Amino acid sequence: QVPLVESGGGLVQPGGSLRLSCEASRITSPINVMGWYRQAPGNQRELVAVITRGGSPVYEDSVKGRFTISRDNAKNTVTLQMNSLKPEDTALYSCYVSTSWGTETWGQGTQVTVSS
Repeated sequence: QVPLVESGGGLVQPGGSLRLSCEASRITSPINVMGWYRQAPGNQRELVAVITRGGSPVYEDSVKGRFTISRDNAKNTVTLQMNSLKPEDTALYSCYVSTSWGTETWGQGTQVTVSS
């Protein structure tokens, strides 16, 4: 069983919206940071948005004002609402979790494609 279950990717036209969700219910250690990274073909993986247990978000500059990250600590879930999507947002989006013990876990990824 995979520790992170991701959902919500797909194909959308420029200007459209998608919502990514990640469930980390199989991680039993206290979770500190949850978030999303992405990797486009030929590029390095980059941070999209992360959020601390206390609810403080950090966004990559290009998504500020368009993406919103949120989490539910009781359910160990993190959600990324993506609005005003652009073709350059096309990538494999992976959920990320780090625990209070320093353990990092990555999801298998969900594809987001923005194209007309």
